[in-house]
Amino acid sequence: MAAALDINALHQRHLLGHTSLVIRTPHWSDTTFSAMPCLLLFTVLLQIESLRFGVIKIRSTSDVSKLNWQRYIKCQHKMLSISLLKKFFSLPDLFFSRRVLKTPFNSLLNSMEYKSNCPPSRVVIIGAGFAGLAAATTLVKHGFKDLVILEALERAGGRVWTHKPFGTAALELGATWIHGQKDNPLYSMAKQHGLLAEEGFNMVSCQPVTVTPEDYFFTEHGKTLPTEQVEQVTGFFGRLMSKINEQDINLDCGSWSVGEYLDKEFTKTNFSDIEVSKGVYEWCKRAECVDEACNSMYEFSLSQLSLYTALEGPFFNCLGSGGYQALLNILLEQLPPNSLRCQKPVQCIHWEGLPVDSSNVSVYPVKVHCEDGEEFPATHVIVTVSLGCLKHQASSFFDPPLPRGKMEAISRLGFGTVAKIFLEFSEPFWPENCAGIQLVWDCGPESPEGYAYCKSGEFWRSEWYKKIGGFDCVPMHRSTLCGWITGLAAEHMETLPEREVGDVCVSLLKRFTGWPVTELRGVLRSTWHSNPYIRGSYTNVPVGVDAIKEQTALQEPLPSTHQKKNIRPLQVLFAGEATNTNFYTTTHGAYLSGVREAERILKLYETKASPRL
Repeated sequence: MAAALDINALHQRHLLGHTSLVIRTPHWSDTTFSAMPCLLLFTVLLQIESLRFGVIKIRSTSDVSKLNWQRYIKCQHKMLSISLLKKFFSLPDLFFSRRVLKTPFNSLLNSMEYKSNCPPSRVVIIGAGFAGLAAATTLVKHGFKDLVILEALERAGGRVWTHKPFGTAALELGATWIHGQKDNPLYSMAKQHGLLAEEGFNMVSCQPVTVTPEDYFFTEHGKTLPTEQVEQVTGFFGRLMSKINEQDINLDCGSWSVGEYLDKEFTKTNFSDIEVSKGVYEWCKRAECVDEACNSMYEFSLSQLSLYTALEGPFFNCLGSGGYQALLNILLEQLPPNSLRCQKPVQCIHWEGLPVDSSNVSVYPVKVHCEDGEEFPATHVIVTVSLGCLKHQASSFFDPPLPRGKMEAISRLGFGTVAKIFLEFSEPFWPENCAGIQLVWDCGPESPEGYAYCKSGEFWRSEWYKKIGGFDCVPMHRSTLCGWITGLAAEHMETLPEREVGDVCVSLLKRFTGWPVTELRGVLRSTWHSNPYIRGSYTNVPVGVDAIKEQTALQEPLPSTHQKKNIRPLQVLFAGEATNTNFYTTTHGAYLSGVREAERILKLYETKASPRL
């Protein structure tokens, strides 16, 4: 017996977007319809809900056994809250109604299918890094199915790239560690799925350019430096950096660079005149450039360094043999089929910056035009491309152009390059307890004099290798070392043949250590700056820049919230590590920014709170 009840005919003026709520019920028997008190109560409650959701129909299904009682939300223009209905039908007085129906009311309520006669929301996400995947999976969990992710590269991951060139264990060409544990969604995900490095794993060898007793420091003349002498300088440097991060510094120094402040404090020590100590101090600054993705500590803002929030727990958390790709796979498995489109670079995003009227109404206010000519219409577009990519093409990437404040934010924030050079040898030539081989120059680019010379530009081409801080042992790769290099020197390194880079590194190892270096079998280096869809590694804050102001401007959606109300909201949204004021430079910062923008869209479609009975 089929039944269809339209109980909203008297409330057409209350319809929200001409929506309708369809409830598929099990087969209704004659005895069920005789239970009018139950049906009346149900109808009254649905009538209350109809003031918010529009036309409500009750339909029957003849074959109860084949029903799959699930709730589907096919339109995200209005979010359906079923909690009130579930609470209502859990009352003991209504046990009679649950017994009359051939299927429990909880199953009935979970079978609600929310439909709409208006165009559904379509979301296009540009970029399949952690920000884009976090946005996509968050929306999918809340019922959004009509979405597509456009990725310019041939793979997902963005600046996360797990590679296996020298065996079965992973090498990370991009992000390597999960930073912090408490409230870190990626750490929680990795722990839940057993993706972290095994207990007892050598965590010391995980940590880049971090001084341990297992680090060997050499001068360019082949002299090994005593651990006590090294730790005297590195300990002092570490305490200074802690003071900066905790804002325990003279406020009069607020307009200084980090390098200027460090030099001022270093000259006060009783070891600042010792040449070897100077060399170790310059090494510390070179190592810090890796953390901050900057060309020099003389270019990084002292007052802004403390804005980064370090989560509780160890700073360097290592993943197991699957690397970051294992985490990416968890997110990729949650996407709707065929929603990820790789090798699909975007050319321009056309959005509507004008108030909506009868002459410019369209189903989708945004159109994403790809380089191959294909277009993707959208209700919302979430842009997760890197800040480096925006710096190179923001002026032509948006039509109409971005507001002045956003363009200025893109220009003012820094985006540096951190590169890795992996060297695979036939056999390890370093001691078994070695965590890394660190290089101390007599005169490197980190001193005030050296930096002044380097700014001329010629240094980065002729002596680029002096920006290599050292070569660290790589976990799970017994015969592999990883060199770190930053800034303009890293950018120049990317232009050289890979084998030439390897030969230069081998020459450095022979010169500094004096050890018999074994055969170099393989070289793999990152090329993040050369990649036209990345253009660098991660964000930094130059001297004179207000990071919070610029990052807030960068994350503001289009059209601006200050524009007229009749402009359709949230047409273009922005995510990515550069937009995260607390956790910029990190994968969890990127992930959380994607969640933030997805929740911004979800909030737009939230309905008012359900009325109390």
